[in-house]
Amino acid sequence: MDAQQVGPGVHRVHSHDVVNWYLVEDAGRLAAIDAGLPPDWEVLGRVVRSLGRQLTDLEAVVLTHAHIDHTGFAEQARTGAGATVYLPSGDRELAAHQLRAAKSEKNPAAYLRDPAARELYTALMRSGAFRSKTIKEYETYDGGDVLEAVPGRPVAVATPGHTFGHTSLHVPDRDILFSGDALVTRNPYTGETGPRLMSLAATADSDEAIRSLDAIAATGAETVLPGHGEPWTGGADEAAQQARAAGIS
Repeated sequence: MDAQQVGPGVHRVHSHDVVNWYLVEDAGRLAAIDAGLPPDWEVLGRVVRSLGRQLTDLEAVVLTHAHIDHTGFAEQARTGAGATVYLPSGDRELAAHQLRAAKSEKNPAAYLRDPAARELYTALMRSGAFRSKTIKEYETYDGGDVLEAVPGRPVAVATPGHTFGHTSLHVPDRDILFSGDALVTRNPYTGETGPRLMSLAATADSDEAIRSLDAIAATGAETVLPGHGEPWTGGADEAAQQARAAGIS
């Protein structure tokens, strides 16, 4: 099974066992929240068909940030399905230069001793993520924006730190927060589970990342759908508290 229903009209795809992306249904219209890895273009087609839809029903791909494990099929969706790609305005440089502009507070190579990190890097290499297609056209959005044209009408919640422009997406009428990598329930660098922040290997500004937990908690969402790990149904406030307590590895 390619997708798992994790909320009303919300489906999770767990790509290559390392990263999540989501598909949101809204009156026959579809939006993808993040875009996984490049081979997920084929997975997207299967999931859409399983819902009785077609690729042209995909109206939007909304990226929480521009790291290579979240932008995989975005450009293909734009050119092949006619979807509009939405990118946080603070990640424009990262989207243009995904490897050169990726900032972190610790060298990712320092985590290679951990099997989880080796699994992550292997998945990225095998999927062709390091050769992802640059997104040629997109619309930008900022924290506080309501994305009226996007199925589900998500509200943008500024959660910088993981990247400078990282933005989570709140869908109030479904009581769901897509937290991207601002808060995860499995750290792909260490394999640790439970609500937590990403490792310094993939964190541009750890102080900002910690402060962004307040914005996550303030949404009051019951369900948090992260970029890595299992869905969290214990409330955004509790997730933020646990992530703060866990610290950053």
